[in-house]
Amino acid sequence: MILTDKKILEEIEKKNIKIDPFDRTCLGSNSYDVHLGKHLAVYKEDVLDCKKHNEIIILEIPDEGIILVPNKLYLGVTKEYTETLIHVPFLEGKSSIGRLGIDIHATAGKGDVGYKNTWTLEISVKQPVRVYADMPIGQLIYFEISGEIGTDYSHKQSSKYNHITNMPIESKMYLNFK
Repeated sequence: MILTDKKILEEIEKKNIKIDPFDRTCLGSNSYDVHLGKHLAVYKEDVLDCKKHNEIIILEIPDEGIILVPNKLYLGVTKEYTETLIHVPFLEGKSSIGRLGIDIHATAGKGDVGYKNTWTLEISVKQPVRVYADMPIGQLIYFEISGEIGTDYSHKQSSKYNHITNMPIESKMYLNFK
């Protein structure tokens, strides 16, 4: 079941959900709008290798915005830091973003119970489009779970994205081959 606005507020009050910064005007009927942070990243190499650490270049979005182009993967980051202790968060793009041809995640829209961080976005565009820091980029939807969690994300030995940051995080797939 998807949490409603009132239930999201209750869970924030109980400290089961944390959104920082939190702005009540960003709360929809059953979601919370998140914003693009001020940093993007691109990979240094044109050909990526799943077995190696693919390095990134960090870009800061200037006040006049930055133009994203097709056939390039951009890693973005949400302005908001979130914690979700007993629910499953899903990140989806806003319809206004989709109507501009912007996809904010390739495959990683679902978070895990216990995830505590900003969200790295896998951004691609259908045609050139200018984006800005702090613009609404997506929405978080929270689902109830059934059953007890054995080990939440923040305590799993195999968790690769636990280091808290306000920067985009490159793929750590290479760690699966060690």
